[in-house]
This record gives sequence, C-alpha cells and structure tokens, in this order.
Amino acid sequence: MKPNILMIMVDQMRFDCLSIAEHPVVETPNLDELALQGVRFTNAYSATPTCVPARAAVLTGMSQRSHGRVGYQERVPYQYPHLLPEEMSQAGYHTQAVGKMHVYPTRNLCGFHNVILHDGYLHHNRMKDTPVRESFDHTDDYLPWLRERLGGHRDLTDIGLDCNASAMSRPWHLPEEFHPTNWVVTQSIDFLRRRDPSKPFFLKMSFVRPHPPFDPPQAYFDYYMSLDMDEPVIGDWANDLDEFQEGLRPTAGGGNVPKQRLKRARAAYYALIAHIDDQIGRFIQSLIEYQVYNNTVILFVSDHGELLGDHHLLRKSLAYEGSAKIPFILSDPGNQLGLKKGTTCQNVVELRDIMPTLLDVANIQIPKSVEGKSVLPLVKNETSIWREYLHGEHAQGKQSHHFIVNGKEKFIWYSQTGEEQFFNLKEDPYETKNLIDQQAYAHKINTLRQLLIKELEGREEGYSDGTQLIVGKQPQAVLLNSKNDI
Repeated sequence: MKPNILMIMVDQMRFDCLSIAEHPVVETPNLDELALQGVRFTNAYSATPTCVPARAAVLTGMSQRSHGRVGYQERVPYQYPHLLPEEMSQAGYHTQAVGKMHVYPTRNLCGFHNVILHDGYLHHNRMKDTPVRESFDHTDDYLPWLRERLGGHRDLTDIGLDCNASAMSRPWHLPEEFHPTNWVVTQSIDFLRRRDPSKPFFLKMSFVRPHPPFDPPQAYFDYYMSLDMDEPVIGDWANDLDEFQEGLRPTAGGGNVPKQRLKRARAAYYALIAHIDDQIGRFIQSLIEYQVYNNTVILFVSDHGELLGDHHLLRKSLAYEGSAKIPFILSDPGNQLGLKKGTTCQNVVELRDIMPTLLDVANIQIPKSVEGKSVLPLVKNETSIWREYLHGEHAQGKQSHHFIVNGKEKFIWYSQTGEEQFFNLKEDPYETKNLIDQQAYAHKINTLRQLLIKELEGREEGYSDGTQLIVGKQPQAVLLNSKNDI
C-alpha cells in the first residue's frame, strides 16, 4: 500500500524557531526529531507571506501569478483546475483536514472527504451583515465543541486579544486541554480511530497558532518568561522614529513597542511554538500506537513567518526573512523514500512545491497546472536542475513590494515609492545592512533587478515595461488575468 501522508501546517512560525536551527531560546525536540528523520530545507520561502495567498500556493501548486492572489483579500472563491486533496482523494487516499483552511467558501472541502474546521478569528465571518451560512457560528467546529464541554456562550474574543495583536500576550485562561492547539491534535487522533484502514490516508493537521492571539497555556508562558529573552534584530536601515507612536497600538505593524510588552510577546510566541511541539509529539505517539508511524511520510511547514520586533516591525507580509522565510521539513521515519536522514538542503523551495512533492511521494501524476517542483529528486541527488531564484511579492498599499531571492542575496523593490534594498544573506542572514548603494555589489544588484523586470513584464498592474521598473502603479490583491478561473 502507498505511504500515508501527514502534512503538519502551522501559522506564522518563523524559519529560525527550531532548536535544531540553534535558536537561543525556543525548544522544539519533536520537530528536531522530524528533521533528524528526514531533510530540513534552510532556504524555504513563502512567496506571498500572508495566510490567504500562501495557502492558495499550498493547495494549487501554482505561483502567485497563476493562482492570482498577490495580496490579502478574503471572499475570493476557489476556482482552480486541480487541488492537492482532490488529487489525493481521486487516487484512493482517505483524506481529512483538521484545523485551519482559510479558503472560500469557508466550508469548501477542496477535495477532502471531510474537514473539521477552525480558522481562528476571520474578520469577514464575524461581521453582522454576513449571511448566516458564512457566519462564524456556522463555519467553525471548535467553538461548538468548546461550548458543549464548558457551557455558556464562549467565544474567541474572551481572552481580550486581537487576532493580529503581535505586540500583546496573556496566558490561556482555560485548562490546557481546551486550547485550540490541543483540539487540533485531539480531532486528528480521532481521525486515526475512524479512518478506513484499507486505504492510505492523507491528513492535513493545521494549527492556527503561533499566529496571534499569543495565548499559550500558563506553564509554557511562565517557563519562557523565566528565561533570558533574545533581542530583536535591528538593521542599520530600520526606522526607529515612530513619530505616530504606532508601537503603542495592540495591533501594531511596527514602531517602538514598550520593552516589557515586547518581551512578553516574544516569550508567549516561543511558548506557543513549544506547546505545538509537545502536541505534535502527542500525535506521533498516537501514530506509533496505531502502528502507522513507520509508513507515514510527514511534511512540516508554516504559511509565513512573524517579524517579532525585527527592524522595529511586527506581523508578516513583508519581504524580510522573519516574515517570508519559513520552516520546511520532509520527514521519513520508516525509510519509505530513501532520504539521507538528518541532512539539510540549501536550495530555494517554496510553498508551491508542496503539492508536487506529496503527489510524488504517493506516486500520483502531477497535473500540468502545477508550477512547483517535487523536492524528491533534489534531496535524493537525482537532479542538479533547480530554480535559480524565487520572485515574491505582496500588495499592501504603500508597503506593496516585490523581491528576488536566491538563497545568497535578496533584492527588494517597493513599487509605490521606488525604494530598493539589497542584502547579502550569506554574510548577513538577518538583513542588518542594506547594501543597495555599495558599488561593489552593483553588478549583482542589477542582475536581480533585471530578473524582477522580466518577472513583472506583462503584468496587468503595469509594474514593468520589459526594460525598467515603473513606480507608482496601482497594486491589487487579486489578479484578474490569473489562471484561477480555468
């Protein structure tokens, strides 16, 4: 029988928050074990680093130009020719999703046989003019579960933290077993009980955390608050003026956050990751008990990162490493794939590579609409041909930008102002020195700029005429001439 496939997806986890990556604070023994049982990709990126477009790349295997989501916009229907769970289901896999999907319509199965859904707080399904069928009371499975067990009209807002409050934190207010992180694993374990044993399974276990609210269980919060906290990385180019006191807002995207407040937020963020790690360990124990661990291939990934105060910035969507670079681990505990275990791969991979990789694992034909590549030939040394660079972007008003990254250097262009940045990632992995005006790098900068000019040529926004980048063109979150309506 074909191998089972488990995709573990977290939300807003930085690339460096793994103890196997030598993070100075956070501890992730179970994720470390997954890495030791497979390959860890050290240059994995989210080309459009917010939830909606990132998850479109995962499910379609397409680039952002083709799936059409180049910014954050909700209520855009999923109209794609091929989706990952759909292909798995048609090939005989018993498919299940638990946790976050962030698709539209919210109850869209996307080809899964069943979805047990908790997207967290989504603004569009909380508004009072939302149709009943799209309201959070009808599209969330976690809250009814919680209310059945504890009574009352409990809600996601009870803790008092906004869903984008990256500068705020407080411990979880209920027993740990009722935390959304535990719920995802509880429901996933129940799938192991209910699944069809005559079929291989494809399970997407998708956590809402460590995305805000930063609300780890008390024991995790207390432990990380007791540690010496590492400091955010501040580049010599970063703006530290904060003339409008943005850093005082609960949902600040940047600015000068009060030191103690930021320390608590960082401690809570690390605590949420440690909590997820323990719950992943809990699920792995269940895989062992159900005797399916050794014939299950596991992929662990995040949709994007969290800036966490780096360069006086918070949250995600920007091109900097804390936001766009992600953890990406392919684990093979039962030696199904013949990987060289405990190794790392430095090639640039992206979320669009997940669909072809998992279809390759399952020996399922990869649809022609897929633009990502399976990483299996890469990590098994069966090919030396791989992408030389990645084009990323995000439409976001004045902060709309594009970037080219090749694992060694990064070029960033802000489309509304024309500002450019260049970082030597090999020598400066946290982007502390903007080298855009350094003559010694002029040739490399121009090479990357020319790649971006080529990538944007013919785009409907008019960012490029094929010879130069054009500043000030109106950004849009969804492309009209994408392939999402094929």
